[in-house]
Amino acid sequence: MHTVSFPRVGRIRTTGLVAIAALVTASGGSGMATAYAADGDGPHQDRLLRPVATSEADWKATAQALGRSGKLSTDHTVYRVGFPRADLKVTSKGVPVKAGFALGSYAAFARYGDGQSMMMGDLVVTEDEVGKVTDALQAAGISQTALHKHLPAHEPPVWWTHIHAMGDPATIARGIRAALDQTATPPASAPSSPPPIDLDTAGIDAALGTKGTNDGGVYKFTFARLEDVSSGNRVTPAGMGVSTGLNFQPTGGGKAAINGDFVMTAPEVQNVIRALRRGGIDIVELHNHTLDDQPRMFYMHFWAVDDAVKLARTLHQAVAASDIKPAA
Repeated sequence: MHTVSFPRVGRIRTTGLVAIAALVTASGGSGMATAYAADGDGPHQDRLLRPVATSEADWKATAQALGRSGKLSTDHTVYRVGFPRADLKVTSKGVPVKAGFALGSYAAFARYGDGQSMMMGDLVVTEDEVGKVTDALQAAGISQTALHKHLPAHEPPVWWTHIHAMGDPATIARGIRAALDQTATPPASAPSSPPPIDLDTAGIDAALGTKGTNDGGVYKFTFARLEDVSSGNRVTPAGMGVSTGLNFQPTGGGKAAINGDFVMTAPEVQNVIRALRRGGIDIVELHNHTLDDQPRMFYMHFWAVDDAVKLARTLHQAVAASDIKPAA
């Protein structure tokens, strides 16, 4: 995926993180670099730990505890495991919602040079499952950092709860598994070739200035923040969920339902809202996903059904109103 430049609208200036030291440690038999960084002023004066590169083998116990394997990010720092709710038959504003469009639970793990791992994720749960999932998470010491909805009026009622934990990843994974066992989340299925996208993907790509990916018949784009975002004293990479995601689900005749999530700093929020509304895209939710991120990040879900290329042009204007770039 190539990187493009976007005009900045309502952009804030952030102080860059300057790396001041790198320490290579041996952990689990693999030499992993630990990078520490410090910011020049404000709340980022504390030293920040950056995630280290890992291998699939480093996450074997985590995958076993979860009962399914995940994928490493291209830079090998984030191990992300998905739990699509293919069991749910959800309809939003008359549109049947695919699991890959808006019903994808996940847990993402990153390891740091002090031997600790961070987990951030999002679980899709029905209204009947919320209480039982909450109790299981709390019993496992896994924090809930948000509870909200991603879709406009939909049936049956579904909630999304964001989760966070620090410690041994296999132990955290067992806690997540206990929470998933309180739901009807289906077991992992064998990978299959995605169906063709019934959309003008070339036109969508041109409008957004980057190329999307076919994920199970849903056309997706991911954008990462330009600045470092941290939780506590640890940098949280985009693959942990600190990203803007744009999803197109074909509805026929060149049209698509769109849904996703914008990640924004406070000064960007109103600019993004105005850009979306100028193109007729509805705002669904505005909230936080974490409790202690720096700089403070806000997340906004959206919805529309219209000509896909037209919607992509509007989304481009909203992307240009926030400090993000296409993710690798």
